[in-house]
Amino acid sequence: MSSSSSPCPLDAEFSDQIAALLAPPSPQSEQEYYDELIEKTKCDGIRVKRTKKIGKGVFANKEFKEGELILKDQILFAAQHSSNKVDCLVCSRCFCFIGSVELQIGRKLYFQNTGLSRKQDCDHDTISSTSEEDFPTELLDEGEGFITDHSNGVGSSTSQKLKENSLSEEILESLMNGDLSLPHSKNFLLPPVVACPGGCEEEHYCSQQCADSDWGLFHSLLCNGNGVESTQRDALLRFIDHANRTNDIFILAAKAISFVILKYRKLKQHIENSKDKVYQEVTDGSCFPLLFDAWKSISMGFKGRWWDCISLPDEVSFSNEASFRMQIRDLAFTSLQLLKDAIFNKECAPLFSLEIYGTIIGMFELNNLDLVVASPVEDYFIYIDDLPFPEKEEAEKVTKRFLNALGEEYSVCCQGTGFYPLQSCMNHSCCPNAQAFKRDEDKDGQAVILATRSISLEEEITISYIDEDVPFEERQALLADYGFRCKCQKCLDEQP
Repeated sequence: MSSSSSPCPLDAEFSDQIAALLAPPSPQSEQEYYDELIEKTKCDGIRVKRTKKIGKGVFANKEFKEGELILKDQILFAAQHSSNKVDCLVCSRCFCFIGSVELQIGRKLYFQNTGLSRKQDCDHDTISSTSEEDFPTELLDEGEGFITDHSNGVGSSTSQKLKENSLSEEILESLMNGDLSLPHSKNFLLPPVVACPGGCEEEHYCSQQCADSDWGLFHSLLCNGNGVESTQRDALLRFIDHANRTNDIFILAAKAISFVILKYRKLKQHIENSKDKVYQEVTDGSCFPLLFDAWKSISMGFKGRWWDCISLPDEVSFSNEASFRMQIRDLAFTSLQLLKDAIFNKECAPLFSLEIYGTIIGMFELNNLDLVVASPVEDYFIYIDDLPFPEKEEAEKVTKRFLNALGEEYSVCCQGTGFYPLQSCMNHSCCPNAQAFKRDEDKDGQAVILATRSISLEEEITISYIDEDVPFEERQALLADYGFRCKCQKCLDEQP
């Protein structure tokens, strides 16, 4: 789609700036960025570098043994799935569980009694690539159009069973406000709940440090607390509602744009405070060089426009592919307009072009990992079940009714999606030497990469973007969504 065919006028107005932002970074700039990032995160066992054969990749700076930790990658952008927020109360910055086991159980049962709880299947140990199935939940093949409604409720028999075991509001309030303590819950202490600095009810944190970090990086522009002017708050709520009804990948895109705007403001303030005349003469009063600097972290990610790179759902026939992709573009434009109404910044106007917005979402589509954090509620009930008989019998006099009320949903984990700058540089192999794998001690949203076999010094570190155990042709079809045909040794050996 060229800027002339875009429904967004900013695409044509800022075409030169958009082209500059989307141009690949220079090899020197790229290498300096990743070297600095690795030094900052103390991940000295790896190095990101380019080779003529594979392009950008991650290589071992040391030997790794099977099962050894290769990398704990910090989150650049991440968000908890909106449907998961009713089941899990977590820090909006690091995604660890917060409050107490009692609060987690009481809150979940309270929402469950109101019919809001959503069951989400999750793997407590792994983080896997999301782009295979990440498409708007309202876009499915229905003849001429793709819009349909999706309910995510539990089955009628399960609902009836949960209703029979439901607890009174008075008991749930006692759990949530701390008046009722569960046996042995002190063995599962969680960080306290810290409120959003702006007073909104959407975000909560595990510490003031996480609250201040999230505020400075993203949330100060996206907060809908009482301190926000009513027109902007209403616009933000409309944007959030649209994202929740369609695809919460838009929340990630909003975070990325907010991140760049806030970084731009800090750079501009620094220049103004330092009265750097040399820089001002070089920029000739233009804001764009500062915006270009603020964009740097995003410039490093592998990108494609969302409507071009999103995988075609099974429900959409190939004859309707063009129509589906056009609807995806229109959906992104609707989201962009809502976000623009809420946080538009004239000096950062190119960020609100459809080309930039679609490319940011495409970067997430191609590089995101599932964010999974195991629930302490599951750990708590397993602990109770493993107690010696006399203690277990005594504890279950209190805990059994809560477990029965929760039903099969007692173990729902925190689920979301995240972009990790170092992990996103790892290339695919159908016979990988590493994998994303959450250990028992990993209690937050960081990406954890472990070696699946011995890795030699200077060997490339690879992960699998798909299920590598499916047949050759199926693997190649799945990988086509990523824009390449795999030529790893396994594929070379298995190809017809």
